[in-house]
Amino acid sequence: MVNSSFKSFPILTTERLTLRQLSSEDGQAIFTLRSDTEINKYLNRQASKTIEDAINFINMINDAIKKNDSIYWAITLTNSKTFVGTICLFDFSKKNSCEIGFELITKFQEQGIMKEAAQLVIDYAFHTLKFQKILAVTHYDNQNSTKLLTKFNFVKSNETDVENPDLNIFTLTP
Repeated sequence: MVNSSFKSFPILTTERLTLRQLSSEDGQAIFTLRSDTEINKYLNRQASKTIEDAINFINMINDAIKKNDSIYWAITLTNSKTFVGTICLFDFSKKNSCEIGFELITKFQEQGIMKEAAQLVIDYAFHTLKFQKILAVTHYDNQNSTKLLTKFNFVKSNETDVENPDLNIFTLTP
Protein backbone atom coordinates (compact mmCIF):
# COMPACT_ATOMS: atom_id res chain seq x y z
CA MET A 1 0.00 0.00 0.00
CA VAL A 2 1.36 3.40 -0.99
CA ASN A 3 1.74 5.94 1.80
CA SER A 4 1.46 9.26 -0.06
CA SER A 5 -0.05 11.13 2.86
CA PHE A 6 2.34 13.07 5.09
CA LYS A 7 1.79 15.51 7.94
CA SER A 8 4.77 17.74 7.22
CA PHE A 9 6.66 18.28 4.01
CA PRO A 10 9.56 15.81 3.66
CA ILE A 11 12.88 17.68 3.54
CA LEU A 12 15.62 15.48 2.07
CA THR A 13 19.31 16.26 2.48
CA THR A 14 22.82 15.24 1.54
CA GLU A 15 26.00 17.03 2.53
CA ARG A 16 25.78 19.11 -0.66
CA LEU A 17 22.01 19.37 -1.32
CA THR A 18 18.80 20.23 0.50
CA LEU A 19 15.49 19.33 -1.12
CA ARG A 20 12.75 21.48 0.39
CA GLN A 21 9.28 22.77 -0.40
CA LEU A 22 8.88 25.66 -2.82
CA SER A 23 7.87 29.02 -1.38
CA SER A 24 6.79 32.31 -2.94
CA GLU A 25 10.36 33.53 -2.26
CA ASP A 26 11.41 31.13 -5.06
CA GLY A 27 9.48 33.17 -7.63
CA GLN A 28 12.54 34.58 -9.40
CA ALA A 29 14.31 31.20 -9.44
CA ILE A 30 11.23 29.41 -10.81
CA PHE A 31 10.84 32.15 -13.41
CA THR A 32 14.49 31.64 -14.44
CA LEU A 33 13.98 27.89 -14.70
CA ARG A 34 10.62 27.90 -16.46
CA SER A 35 11.51 30.66 -18.95
CA ASP A 36 14.79 29.04 -20.09
CA THR A 37 14.43 28.14 -23.78
CA GLU A 38 17.13 25.46 -23.53
CA ILE A 39 15.18 23.63 -20.82
CA ASN A 40 11.73 24.24 -22.31
CA LYS A 41 12.64 22.82 -25.73
CA TYR A 42 12.15 19.33 -24.28
CA LEU A 43 8.97 20.12 -22.35
CA ASN A 44 5.45 20.58 -23.59
CA ARG A 45 4.60 23.59 -21.44
CA GLN A 46 3.95 27.27 -21.65
CA ALA A 47 7.08 29.21 -20.62
CA SER A 48 6.76 31.61 -17.70
CA LYS A 49 6.56 35.15 -19.05
CA THR A 50 6.52 36.98 -15.72
CA ILE A 51 7.46 36.38 -12.10
CA GLU A 52 3.72 36.40 -11.39
CA ASP A 53 3.41 33.34 -13.69
CA ALA A 54 6.10 31.65 -11.62
CA ILE A 55 4.41 32.50 -8.31
CA ASN A 56 1.08 31.21 -9.64
CA PHE A 57 2.87 27.98 -10.57
CA ILE A 58 4.34 27.71 -7.05
CA ASN A 59 0.87 28.22 -5.54
CA MET A 60 -0.60 25.54 -7.84
CA ILE A 61 2.17 23.10 -6.87
CA ASN A 62 1.74 23.73 -3.16
CA ASP A 63 -2.04 23.20 -3.47
CA ALA A 64 -1.39 19.82 -5.11
CA ILE A 65 0.99 18.91 -2.27
CA LYS A 66 -1.69 19.77 0.31
CA LYS A 67 -4.03 17.35 -1.51
CA ASN A 68 -1.31 14.64 -1.45
CA ASP A 69 -1.38 14.54 -5.26
CA SER A 70 2.35 15.19 -5.65
CA ILE A 71 5.58 16.12 -3.92
CA TYR A 72 7.64 18.87 -5.52
CA TRP A 73 11.02 19.80 -4.13
CA ALA A 74 13.22 22.84 -4.71
CA ILE A 75 16.80 21.62 -5.03
CA THR A 76 19.18 23.95 -3.22
CA LEU A 77 22.87 23.90 -2.40
CA THR A 78 23.02 23.27 1.35
CA ASN A 79 25.84 25.68 2.18
CA SER A 80 24.65 28.69 0.19
CA LYS A 81 20.90 27.90 -0.08
CA THR A 82 21.23 28.64 -3.81
CA PHE A 83 18.25 27.36 -5.82
CA VAL A 84 19.51 25.11 -8.63
CA GLY A 85 16.46 23.18 -9.84
CA THR A 86 13.43 21.08 -8.99
CA ILE A 87 12.50 17.42 -8.72
CA CYS A 88 9.08 15.93 -8.15
CA LEU A 89 6.97 12.83 -7.78
CA PHE A 90 3.48 13.06 -9.25
CA ASP A 91 0.66 11.10 -10.85
CA PHE A 92 0.28 8.88 -7.80
CA SER A 93 -1.75 5.95 -9.04
CA LYS A 94 -3.79 3.29 -7.38
CA LYS A 95 -1.43 0.79 -9.07
CA ASN A 96 1.38 1.70 -6.63
CA SER A 97 3.26 3.82 -9.15
CA CYS A 98 4.22 7.44 -9.64
CA GLU A 99 6.12 9.54 -12.14
CA ILE A 100 9.35 11.43 -11.51
CA GLY A 101 10.23 14.74 -13.14
CA PHE A 102 13.23 17.01 -12.79
CA GLU A 103 14.87 20.12 -14.20
CA LEU A 104 18.06 21.94 -13.43
CA ILE A 105 19.07 25.53 -14.15
CA THR A 106 21.44 25.30 -17.11
CA LYS A 107 24.56 26.62 -15.37
CA PHE A 108 24.26 23.87 -12.72
CA GLN A 109 23.98 20.98 -15.19
CA GLU A 110 26.69 18.34 -15.58
CA GLN A 111 27.89 18.66 -11.96
CA GLY A 112 26.23 15.49 -10.58
CA ILE A 113 23.57 17.53 -8.79
CA MET A 114 20.57 15.85 -10.39
CA LYS A 115 22.04 12.38 -9.90
CA GLU A 116 22.40 13.12 -6.18
CA ALA A 117 18.89 14.59 -5.91
CA ALA A 118 17.32 11.76 -7.92
CA GLN A 119 18.94 9.16 -5.65
CA LEU A 120 17.30 10.80 -2.61
CA VAL A 121 13.89 10.98 -4.29
CA ILE A 122 13.98 7.44 -5.71
CA ASP A 123 14.92 6.06 -2.28
CA TYR A 124 12.11 8.10 -0.71
CA ALA A 125 9.59 6.87 -3.29
CA PHE A 126 10.45 3.19 -2.78
CA HIS A 127 11.30 3.04 0.93
CA THR A 128 9.07 5.67 2.53
CA LEU A 129 6.12 5.98 0.15
CA LYS A 130 6.29 2.27 -0.82
CA PHE A 131 5.71 2.78 -4.53
CA GLN A 132 6.36 -0.33 -6.62
CA LYS A 133 7.15 1.46 -9.87
CA ILE A 134 8.45 4.87 -10.93
CA LEU A 135 7.80 6.14 -14.44
CA ALA A 136 9.77 8.80 -16.26
CA VAL A 137 8.90 10.40 -19.58
CA THR A 138 11.52 12.29 -21.54
CA HIS A 139 11.89 13.71 -25.02
CA TYR A 140 13.92 11.39 -27.24
CA ASP A 141 16.41 14.23 -27.95
CA ASN A 142 17.00 14.91 -24.25
CA GLN A 143 20.15 12.82 -23.91
CA ASN A 144 21.11 14.20 -20.47
CA SER A 145 17.84 13.00 -18.96
CA THR A 146 18.08 9.66 -20.76
CA LYS A 147 21.64 9.14 -19.45
CA LEU A 148 20.55 9.96 -15.91
CA LEU A 149 17.63 7.55 -16.03
CA THR A 150 19.78 4.70 -17.35
CA LYS A 151 22.33 5.30 -14.54
CA PHE A 152 19.51 4.37 -12.14
CA ASN A 153 18.55 1.32 -14.24
CA PHE A 154 15.33 2.78 -15.60
CA VAL A 155 14.27 0.61 -18.53
CA LYS A 156 13.02 2.14 -21.75
CA SER A 157 9.55 0.89 -22.56
CA ASN A 158 8.58 -0.40 -25.99
CA GLU A 159 5.31 1.48 -25.71
CA THR A 160 5.13 5.06 -26.91
CA ASP A 161 3.07 8.03 -25.86
CA VAL A 162 0.20 8.03 -28.36
CA GLU A 163 -0.33 11.78 -28.01
CA ASN A 164 3.36 12.60 -28.39
CA PRO A 165 5.53 10.04 -30.20
CA ASP A 166 8.65 12.17 -29.51
CA LEU A 167 8.58 11.01 -25.88
CA ASN A 168 10.27 7.95 -24.42
CA ILE A 169 8.75 6.19 -21.41
CA PHE A 170 11.04 4.63 -18.81
CA THR A 171 10.20 2.50 -15.75
CA LEU A 172 12.05 1.57 -12.59
CA THR A 173 11.08 -1.05 -10.04
CA PRO A 174 12.77 -1.70 -6.69
